[in-house]
Amino acid sequence: MKVSDILRFARERGEPVFSFEFFPPKTPEGEAQLLHTVEALRPLAPAFVSVTYGAGGSSRRKTVDLVTRLKREVEVEAVAHVTCVDASRDELAEVLDEVAAAGIQNVLALRGDPPRGVKVFEPHPQGFRWASELVAFIRSEPRRWPFCVGAACYPEGHVETRDLNRDLGHLRLKVEAGAEFLVSQLFFDNAHYFRFVDRARAAGIQAPILAGIMPFTSVEQAQRFTQMCGAQIPPLLKAAMEVRREDPEGSLQLGVAHATLQCGDLLRRGVPGVHFYTLNRSPSTRAILAALRASAPWRDG
Repeated sequence: MKVSDILRFARERGEPVFSFEFFPPKTPEGEAQLLHTVEALRPLAPAFVSVTYGAGGSSRRKTVDLVTRLKREVEVEAVAHVTCVDASRDELAEVLDEVAAAGIQNVLALRGDPPRGVKVFEPHPQGFRWASELVAFIRSEPRRWPFCVGAACYPEGHVETRDLNRDLGHLRLKVEAGAEFLVSQLFFDNAHYFRFVDRARAAGIQAPILAGIMPFTSVEQAQRFTQMCGAQIPPLLKAAMEVRREDPEGSLQLGVAHATLQCGDLLRRGVPGVHFYTLNRSPSTRAILAALRASAPWRDG
C-alpha cells in the first residue's frame, strides 16, 4: 500500500501512524538479526518501515535487497531510500526499476550526505544536485515508476542551510515536484517541530509531516548525531545527560523516557505520525511504542 493511502486512512480514523527506519547491515548475520528485529516489532503494527542507502550511497544493492525481503518475507510495507550521491540518471533509473520490479510502492527521495571524509556535496556529472530534481525525475515516468514519493524536511534547518526561509523554499520545490509526504530530521524539542509546521503551512505546503524521533541510547550517540544534523539538545535534557554520561543504563532509560514524553506531547497535539530512527535496535522503540499504544494520547488531544 502507498504511504499516501496509509496516511489518508489513518486520518479518517483519527489515528496517527508509526514507522521505523533501519539501515542495511554489513554482514549476513547482521541482516538476519535485523529481520528478527522487525519481526519483534510487528505486533506493534508499524505502518511502514524504511531502509536507508547508507553513508554516501554506499549500500544501494543492499537497500533494494532488504526492502524486498521485508516486503515479501516479513510482510511489512517497505519504503526504499534513494539518494543522488555519486549516481547518474541512468544509475538511478536502474535502481528505481529494481525497486518497482520488487513490488515496492514507496520511495524516500533524498539528496543524501557526501561520502565519508568529503565535506561538500558534489553532484555526479550526469546526476542531480537537489532532492527536488530527483523527485521530479521519478515523477516524470509515472507508469514506469508508480511510486508514492516522500522527502525529508528539517525543523531546525538543514545543516548546510541555516537560513530557515531558504530551507523552506527548498522544501516547497520538493513538494511542487511531487513529494506526497515528509519525514522530519530528528529533534529533541517539540517546539521546533510545531513552529516548522506552522511555517510550512503558511508557505502553502500541505503534505503530511511525520515527526522524526531518535530514542538515544547513550550521551555520546546523541551528541554525535546532533552535531551531524545540526539539531539542538535542550538545556534541561543536556544537563540530565551529563549526570548520566558514565551510566550506560541510566542514559538508555533517559533516552526512552524523553522520547516517550516527546511522542506523547506530539500525539496529543495532532501529529499525523511518528517515524522512529531505530539505529537497528528494537528494545527502546518497542518500549516507547507499547507505552504509547497503551495510553493512546492522541485521543486526549
